[in-house]
Amino acid sequence: MSIHKRHNVNVIGRGDVDMIFAHGFGCDQNMWRLLTGAFEDRYRIILYDLAGCGGSDLSAYDRKRYDTLEGHARDVIEILEEVATGPAVFVGHSVSAMIGLLAGIAAPERFREHVMVGPSPCYINDGDYIGGFTRADIESLLDTLDSNYLGWASAMAPTIMGAPDRPELGEELTNSFCRTDPEIAKHFAHVTFLSDNRADIPKLTARALILQCSDDMIAPLSVGDYMHKALRNSTLRLIDNIGHCPHLSAPESIVDAMREFLRA
Repeated sequence: MSIHKRHNVNVIGRGDVDMIFAHGFGCDQNMWRLLTGAFEDRYRIILYDLAGCGGSDLSAYDRKRYDTLEGHARDVIEILEEVATGPAVFVGHSVSAMIGLLAGIAAPERFREHVMVGPSPCYINDGDYIGGFTRADIESLLDTLDSNYLGWASAMAPTIMGAPDRPELGEELTNSFCRTDPEIAKHFAHVTFLSDNRADIPKLTARALILQCSDDMIAPLSVGDYMHKALRNSTLRLIDNIGHCPHLSAPESIVDAMREFLRA
């Protein structure tokens, strides 16, 4: 199966430098629509859907391959090997920021810079590390998701989105969650929320921009601070935004931060 069909790869833009966008849990490449227009003139933009998401080929979802985030990281490298013309700027939201980090460690020659939107290397509190959730919180979340995925999606998506003054965005995320195959979503949720990539952060050598929302229930301020301290070649930018999806609820702020970082 071609990589294009497997991941619904689309290439747009007129630039000489590649920029690849990777969406978060329960989403698809359409979630980047408010950002891509700002970069099409200077970058060759690669859009794709993570395995099991959006328009990807669901028959290619291998539970063994995707039992860890490394399987998704291998996908990124394979897409760049097939589609990219040179080292790329990687833009990853949420769990995909960690997928990009792992790919950047495995194949550093494929990446120029990383832009991490709401990243979290570990969601569970551990000693002095505050990930935002206790283990009991995560286990309860996963139990609810396993028993009633659609109910969980309908209840959680608006809270994850935030943007209280724009309920249509919460509805959009709810619909995106509900379109995802429930069995794949459950598996990916377990992999995502139980992952711990804190030991991997210092291994990334490329420049990185960490975009942290001021009020984010999934990735609290403590996580952004931790990432910045652990990632030696990083810039931390605080985005005034409620929610975990600023590329939809505060796209102008994301564009401004990315432009400033990439010019440097």
